[in-house]
Amino acid sequence: MTEHIDTDVHCAPASLEALFPYLDSYWREYVTEANMKLSPTFGGAYPPGAPTSATPESRAAGTFPPDNVEAMRKQVLDRDGLRYAILNCVTSFDISHNPYYENALTRAVNDWLRTEWLDQDDRLRASMVIPTMDTDAAIAEIERLGPDRRFVQVLLPIRGQDVRYGNKRFHPVLAAAARHGLVVGLHAWGRISSSPTPTGFAHTYVEDYLSNSQIVQAHVVSLIAEGVFRDQPELKICLSECGFSWLPSLLWRFDKEWRSVWREVPWMRESPAEYFYRHFRSTTEPAQLPPDDGQLAELIEMMRAPEFLMYASDHPHDHGPGGQRLLGALDADGQAAVRYGNAAAFYRS
Repeated sequence: MTEHIDTDVHCAPASLEALFPYLDSYWREYVTEANMKLSPTFGGAYPPGAPTSATPESRAAGTFPPDNVEAMRKQVLDRDGLRYAILNCVTSFDISHNPYYENALTRAVNDWLRTEWLDQDDRLRASMVIPTMDTDAAIAEIERLGPDRRFVQVLLPIRGQDVRYGNKRFHPVLAAAARHGLVVGLHAWGRISSSPTPTGFAHTYVEDYLSNSQIVQAHVVSLIAEGVFRDQPELKICLSECGFSWLPSLLWRFDKEWRSVWREVPWMRESPAEYFYRHFRSTTEPAQLPPDDGQLAELIEMMRAPEFLMYASDHPHDHGPGGQRLLGALDADGQAAVRYGNAAAFYRS
């Protein structure tokens, strides 16, 4: 099999107690006395019984997502052709509104990743998680772990706080990531207390599931329109598990409208599409594709797929055959770029 980099592989501690070695005594007592529990599916985003939650192979393995490196070797790392796998642990995405606890938990998750995963297998790379309620603490965590080059990304939930990530509040955080050569990963899901739509909360799982592609578009527009890339020309953004087939229509509208309201965005010196393709990449899962092969070929051309997409299994989740169908529609050079070359160029080595 062709060598590849898997840019979105999930792991999670089995319980909060698994993080106790990385929490001080105050927070261990805090968790124990409050009888706090940890859901590796973070708030029901992937309920255990839902077809999307795990592939049949992952269900047969018994633990999904994997909570130890041996399980990860059996399920992912020993597959033919794998060069690197980037671990995304979203355990801290849906937590209480206590910023001090969020600071402690994200730090513990990162130390757990470093000790129990990165130190155990040199095929692993990881995204660090950072607090979203305390920007000073987020910057401090980036500075603490930035020199460890096995961390290649800063992971943020798309359902975060009350503002989008292009807001001035987050500019220092984005600058810290860029300073260390870290990609900023905007990952699907997040706080269940944050509405997934502009008109309120979803009432069914399918509405919530579909909302990820809507929310991430708002962050894309915010990051470009609020001048982030004027100040951080080296910043790179990965859109993880948010789909990508929505891209052409968003950029058509964005490219048209920004010219008519240019007084509001004087720092935008190029079209939104130019900023987007320079600074953004997306993972291949989930791939929501048109059923007709001719339409698929048109979509690939419209969104510059071979240069924009990076392969991801999204292990252990199961989004159907779209990702493999997409790869099958590319020529050999396009497949090589999506499977390996794009990620190798985008992430620091």
